[in-house]
Amino acid sequence: MQFFASCPPGVADLTAAELRDCGAVQCREFKLGVQFEGTLEVAYRACLWSRTASRVLMPVGSFAAPTPEALYEGVKSISWADHIKPNGTLAVELAGTTSGITHTHFGALKTKDAIVDFMRERTGERPSVQLEQPEVQIDVRLDRDRATVSLDLSGDSLHRRAYRARGVAAPLKENLAAAILLRCGWPAIAKDGGELVDPMCGSGTLPIEAALMALDIAPGSMRSYFGLIGWAGHDRELWRRLVEEARERRTATLDRRLTLRGYDQDAGAVRAAIENVERARLRGFIHVERRDLAQLTRDSGATGLVVTNPPYGERIGDQERLQSVYELLGAKLREHFEGWKGAVFTGNPPLAKAIGINAKRSHTLFNGRIECRLLRFDIEPSEYRGADRPARSAEDEQAIRNQPGAQMFANRLRKNLKAAKDWAQREGVHCYRVYDADMPEYAFAIDLYGNGTDQPWAYVQEYEAPRTIEVEAVRARRREVLAVIPEVLALPTDRIHLRRRRQQKGVAQYEKVSNERQFEEVREGSYRFVVNFHDYLDTGLFLDHRLTRQRVGELARGKKFLNLFAYTGTATVYAAGGGATSSTTIDMSRTYLEWAKRNLALNDMAQPEHGFVQADCMAWLREQAERPRTAGFRPWELMFIDPPTHSRSKRMEDDFDVQRDHVMLLMLAAKLLAPQGVIVFSNNYTRFRLDRNALGAFAVEDLTTATLPWDFRRSPRIHQCYQLTLADPAKIVIPQAFSPQSAGGSP
Repeated sequence: MQFFASCPPGVADLTAAELRDCGAVQCREFKLGVQFEGTLEVAYRACLWSRTASRVLMPVGSFAAPTPEALYEGVKSISWADHIKPNGTLAVELAGTTSGITHTHFGALKTKDAIVDFMRERTGERPSVQLEQPEVQIDVRLDRDRATVSLDLSGDSLHRRAYRARGVAAPLKENLAAAILLRCGWPAIAKDGGELVDPMCGSGTLPIEAALMALDIAPGSMRSYFGLIGWAGHDRELWRRLVEEARERRTATLDRRLTLRGYDQDAGAVRAAIENVERARLRGFIHVERRDLAQLTRDSGATGLVVTNPPYGERIGDQERLQSVYELLGAKLREHFEGWKGAVFTGNPPLAKAIGINAKRSHTLFNGRIECRLLRFDIEPSEYRGADRPARSAEDEQAIRNQPGAQMFANRLRKNLKAAKDWAQREGVHCYRVYDADMPEYAFAIDLYGNGTDQPWAYVQEYEAPRTIEVEAVRARRREVLAVIPEVLALPTDRIHLRRRRQQKGVAQYEKVSNERQFEEVREGSYRFVVNFHDYLDTGLFLDHRLTRQRVGELARGKKFLNLFAYTGTATVYAAGGGATSSTTIDMSRTYLEWAKRNLALNDMAQPEHGFVQADCMAWLREQAERPRTAGFRPWELMFIDPPTHSRSKRMEDDFDVQRDHVMLLMLAAKLLAPQGVIVFSNNYTRFRLDRNALGAFAVEDLTTATLPWDFRRSPRIHQCYQLTLADPAKIVIPQAFSPQSAGGSP
């Protein structure tokens, strides 16, 4: 079934992610919502669990409606007896215009007339109009002389959570507050035990929404009214089960420790916030008190998030007084909250300069009709402006760049950049590495990601320093690097992203470190991919696999392709683009499979012949290898297998070690491979040894050197790659047990 979730502008990517968490597929983002596919359960879950959506609509008809008469006939052609009880109640919400319908109230009346006439003719009874909480809410959208008629399963805007007893002037809508918190990465902060402080909390919307997230409480669980409940097709048992599941999830977090504080100087706002906290049943989790901004302090030794929606309009008055509020906020953040994250949501962005902290990110959101900015800060001395900012004036920046070490680093980076740009232009490469710890004391990797039109992004990875290096020396070199990079690369700081890398175990490199869900589009050859510079240690596009992907594309023509441990599906894009007749992309993570689908859709390859499976790859291979072959079975002719070095997950049947388990992995894959079929096998375990003796069924070609890109020549062991051709199927032997010898030696 197809549905549409409406949402505020600037929020569609967050809503789409929530819908995917509910089980939605084929999510298409628009300015004011997300079109998605799924079962009725997915739509019900969205009504109950989406924190950012406004409404969930289920289309029941779409037709040409250039005139009122055409609208009437189109609406009447829908089988309303499937949706409305003969004596039920309804309301119609119509938006948009067509060439013959320019008055929304008139269009809504024509829609209502058509539904009433249909029901009267079919049943002899007619439903009645009820504007407040009708049993069925009808939504009609007019655009380009077409009408789309939907049932509003939410019935009332989902931002109404039913906990707001009292408000204050210009309160934040609940779904906008949720979007602000998601943009700030609050769920990850809360998971790590971080606190939240809102120094100007108003009626408490931000702390309450933060608590609902941290405690895994469905935002719709307090509502008694949904449009789906009065719908004639309502699945009551399904809804009861989902509500009960939400109740159990809430109960499971009742003993969770959580610290959220809301302060406000207005006694009326504080009373409203306390009342709202009570109605949300969050007493004990949120502390609200009357406190002037000048009294703001840090009440514990923990870290966390300071987030607030300060006044920016007529509530305070003149610009001078507003300026003083922002200056005071900044002073308190710098004085008491060093090491925290900060976020200010304001409809007056110029005032935010008075905070005196450099904003690392800015997001455009709308509070009603007011265009606002969400400004996000790292509350660190290195980001301070003015008197509180150490060594960040223009003169001091230059002084850092003039340090001998910084000058040596700048010269090396400048030299690398010139050579890399010349090479990239000749080869048509847009994403490439320009520095890779060339100077060991400056242990950074610097990659440029471009799309051929805009300025590139720089992705800077700082390798973890040995414990023998003093912390202050590490910080000094970091300051030098970050002072040099914008000047040498000629990039503004908002195009530069820093990550600190530690040695990763298992799937840690694939796990979330943030929750921004901000994607950028880049190019590689003739293909386009989306990357993420914030949420994961890796961006979603392994640059060292550029030539490996090209090899897969060259081998794929006319072949059935399998991509195991597929990550974001970039190899599938190359295979499909190279002419694969079909593909199957398998990964254990639904997040990465959705990412892979986006990559295929971005390249106009989202076709039925390209399928996706969420599964533990080893378990899936065993199941497929043991399954009896039917007459219609067609083996795969090309596979790309790029497993992690080591992986442990509660979703896996067993742990996985690439050195120990690669023979089992490849032999299971061979059972599904056509004679003379090819496996391109890659991994990034630097001490990996392929057990050729145990892989006698294959002819093996070492592609490691051939697939090492020019820009990774300083890291010849960044990956190992082999092409295995199934030469003798009779020698396929599935190992039963492993010893260090049969596994090719101990890792």
